[in-house]
Amino acid sequence: MRKKAYAVRYVAGQPNEIIFAPENSDPLTYCLPEGARLPAYKTLKVLVWNIFKQQRADWQSVLLGLGKESHLILLQEAQTTPELIAYATKHHISVEQVPALQFPQHPSGVMTLSGTSAVFCCPLHEREPLLRMAKSALITVYPLPDGRMLMVVNIHAVNFSLGIDIYRKQLAAVGEQMRIHQGPVMMGGDFNSWSRQRMNVLYTFIRDQSLKEVRFPQDFRRTAFGRPLDFIFYRGMSIKNARVLKTEASDHNPLFAEFSFTESR
Repeated sequence: MRKKAYAVRYVAGQPNEIIFAPENSDPLTYCLPEGARLPAYKTLKVLVWNIFKQQRADWQSVLLGLGKESHLILLQEAQTTPELIAYATKHHISVEQVPALQFPQHPSGVMTLSGTSAVFCCPLHEREPLLRMAKSALITVYPLPDGRMLMVVNIHAVNFSLGIDIYRKQLAAVGEQMRIHQGPVMMGGDFNSWSRQRMNVLYTFIRDQSLKEVRFPQDFRRTAFGRPLDFIFYRGMSIKNARVLKTEASDHNPLFAEFSFTESR
């Protein structure tokens, strides 16, 4: 029997909480207690970074520096070491991770750090058919000061597969939630889009979901076979600023984007 996806919520001073995907697929029916609204930020600052399981030196100082100006942080390959959990719970109200790779002590997966508690949390994972290794995604929803709901999708796409069926399937599971969400959406992560076929599937998905792509004036993103792997997409907002930050603290460079909730025409 296939294991059901779940997320672990970390809050400073409280026991860890296990959150399963909701039985009701409608994100308007929240499965978590209502949290505080996101503060009325002039702009929403988002950091997206594959942190490479914290295997390289200086990851902590780089994350601390970048995190100071970020309201939402979307990490991929985040391994739940004591150091990362201590940082996350000290500087953020709520932290959710979807365990994907089960290491003996500290599982690795996508992790979303936010300044308020999510009112909806949907963990997803998909197993790579060749290596049988899982990749994860996490959908969270946050109330905005104007009464709308912001959906945030943090994804680490499957990597090793002969065809594109499993890749398309993983995106389709996200799309099921995204299609019935009425408010703004922000989606970021490591899409492992290293082939022409994968890029075609990804851009078809983006078009079908009416998402826009964040463009980077100086593009230092990690590439494979000449194609970028990391992206940020959005709808119902406008992009104010975007940049890629060079670092040796991971095998991926972090992406930073700044949004306003006034949708551009």
